[in-house]
Amino acid sequence: MGTNIAVRFDDHRAYVTLDRPDKHNGLTIDMLRELVASAKLVAHRSDVRAVILSGNGPSFSSGLDISAAISDPLAIVRNFVPLPWRGTNAFQEACWAWRRLPVPVIAAVHGRCYGGGLQLALAADVRFATHDAEFSVMEAKHGLIPDMTGAATLSRLIGIDKALLLTMTADVVDADYAARIGLVTELTPDPVAEAEKLADRLATRSPHAVAAAKRLFEKSWQASTRRTLAVERATQLPLILRKARSRPTED
Repeated sequence: MGTNIAVRFDDHRAYVTLDRPDKHNGLTIDMLRELVASAKLVAHRSDVRAVILSGNGPSFSSGLDISAAISDPLAIVRNFVPLPWRGTNAFQEACWAWRRLPVPVIAAVHGRCYGGGLQLALAADVRFATHDAEFSVMEAKHGLIPDMTGAATLSRLIGIDKALLLTMTADVVDADYAARIGLVTELTPDPVAEAEKLADRLATRSPHAVAAAKRLFEKSWQASTRRTLAVERATQLPLILRKARSRPTED
């Protein structure tokens, strides 16, 4: 896809790999753009049934490469402005683009998963991680807050007290703790293999139902009951009509 993001397709799976191993996949602004472009590429492939996000080398991602980013302050300013029709800036869209996809996105995490790398993993629908993976909302160490959709994803996964502790302390936590509080879906010796198994299972389900399930929870997870039920109805009706149209007619 680009210099530091590799994209390949295998049957019904799309593999999107952070590929800057010598820097523990520290994210540059160019990589953020490449992530957005990768998501668009996947979105145009009707044969893709699941995406596997991973990192090459010793880590998933150590987060935003601060030294590389601040070397071009104008680039930060340009990419910080949100596009009005999208509601996200380049930093946010690098993560949220995976939420926009109609197919499941599975993060396979190992090594360091810090800062922007953690926010990218949190934007996936499911996270598998090795037992020795490390996690940190690292931004406070640089006098910052998470600004790559972390507030939106953390609020859906863990309690506000845990989110505040992680954000204010910038502590590095181990995989067992991350799984216990809900940052990680499941711990496994081989996250990519586990992600492939899940992708294969999901491929046996109706792609329309899978996409609808993702859309349903995305729109309703923290909405009022009235709003949730409305979204539920609006999401279910096309599935029912599609099912009715696909039934064989009787003589």
